[in-house]
Amino acid sequence: MAPPPAAAAALAACIIAVAATLAGADDPYRFFTWNVTYGNINPLGSTPQQGILINGQFPGPRIDCVTNDNIIVNVFNNLDEPFLLTWNGIKQRKNSWQDGVLGTNCPIPPGANYTYKFQAKDQIGTFVYFPSVAMHRAAGGFGALNVYQRPAIPVPYPPPAGDFTLLVGDWYKAGHKQLRQALDAAGGGALPPPDALLINGVPSAATFVGDQGRTYLFRVSNVGVKTSVNVRIQGHSLRLVEVEGTHPVQNVYDSLDVHVGQSVAFLVTLDKAAQDYAVVASARFSPGAAPLMATGTLHYSSAVSRAPGPLPAPPPEQAEWSMNQARSFRWNLTASAARPNPQGAARPNPQGSFHYGTIATSRTLVLASSAPVLAGQRRYAVNGVSFVVPDTPLKLVDNYNIANVIGWDSVPARPDGAAPRSGTPVVRLNLHEFIEVVFQNTENELQSWHLDGYDFWVVGYGNGQWTENQRTTYNLVDAQARHTVQVYPNGWSAILVSLDNQGMWNLRSANWDRQYLGQQLYMRVWTPQQSFSNEYSIPTNAILCGRAAGLGH
Repeated sequence: MAPPPAAAAALAACIIAVAATLAGADDPYRFFTWNVTYGNINPLGSTPQQGILINGQFPGPRIDCVTNDNIIVNVFNNLDEPFLLTWNGIKQRKNSWQDGVLGTNCPIPPGANYTYKFQAKDQIGTFVYFPSVAMHRAAGGFGALNVYQRPAIPVPYPPPAGDFTLLVGDWYKAGHKQLRQALDAAGGGALPPPDALLINGVPSAATFVGDQGRTYLFRVSNVGVKTSVNVRIQGHSLRLVEVEGTHPVQNVYDSLDVHVGQSVAFLVTLDKAAQDYAVVASARFSPGAAPLMATGTLHYSSAVSRAPGPLPAPPPEQAEWSMNQARSFRWNLTASAARPNPQGAARPNPQGSFHYGTIATSRTLVLASSAPVLAGQRRYAVNGVSFVVPDTPLKLVDNYNIANVIGWDSVPARPDGAAPRSGTPVVRLNLHEFIEVVFQNTENELQSWHLDGYDFWVVGYGNGQWTENQRTTYNLVDAQARHTVQVYPNGWSAILVSLDNQGMWNLRSANWDRQYLGQQLYMRVWTPQQSFSNEYSIPTNAILCGRAAGLGH
């Protein structure tokens, strides 16, 4: 359904008036109207299947914007189920109301619409959006969100001749409802192995065209459900220049591992003979599953033949190889941050002006995953607590002081050996705390963890059980900042987080089957000083559901 012209004009005027309170008058607005529908797609070229389309597109439309642009997206839900979009990696400064997960937003009912209003505040880089309800993301509805720098903010490499977006991920022949039924099955709770990998919605037809001798930026995001991938280009080196909105030291790689929920960008110079070269994505760390691969083509504009030789081989499957590559990612201390210098200097402060390694932590959370059976059903848990989504978003519960929904601080700060249980845990944290979080993987499956609202510094990776002695191995100088971190099988990853963004923030497994079955929690970052300088008020168009239905804004 689309709005009538008069209603659309009135809505636009209202949006501009409200949004003007959230941003400076000099920051441009970009308006989008998205119709979410089912439609037949045929990514595997065999049997058509039902996909989730946005404006008839699979993958969905790409958003290109500039730092501090105000993004207004009016989403009309024409599915038969409630629907939400989340903006992966967009920090939603002071505005977790727009985060688009079930702990912050009521889903959009079938036949209704909701208008997201958010700002790409002080960010540059490669991001994505995807559906956050149930298993919708396994059917589509995802797309790219690229944030370009303002002219006053330099990036640490010459302007590329162009850039290409690669949305890479696993794919299932089964529909999202079938996958959800498999996870909900009594005694089950496991997805079948994926059937394919896709690059931009296809397994083998994506093509990227460039001119010999020029350099191009490749933006790669893993939008899959649960499978890590390795990306490489036949005969070409990859110069890493961005990791999830931050600038790394520009090391050169033959291939890059990209885990679920992660994004990277690299420069490729077309310095070979004018031919067609394979762009390869292959599955990683999927024991027992058939090897999966997707291929695309890097086409030199003057090429008339394909480069000879086999496809580039994948790196060793061992976790140690991947872990060493991850440790080689270093924060570029001299590159400009996306935020301008408030003193009006000629250039912004460098990223490294924030000396995170010198700050004392206020607390430590050691979060261990597990896979218990609760009430006859396979679940996933954090320190023994498996998250159950309530009928009222936690942000609304907190705003309206609704009792008996949130389990405040009900996840222990460290594994305590208590019996597994279900709950709705929210960890209470103070604005401007600086905390250490250790993710402990007790299983044989590689995992990804994502934190909404923030970047964090990945200060360490390791095997086995984490202990406090591991802190001596931390990188406290130039650890890579990012929003999603991998945790290797039976290993640990440690992060440091500066809690400078008030709100209700989802800390979750990026492996969507694990998230769906309870491997997540929320962090309420809060201060008693209520001010728009800390957090915006509830939007006037917020959907109210569950126990908040009928309450006023």
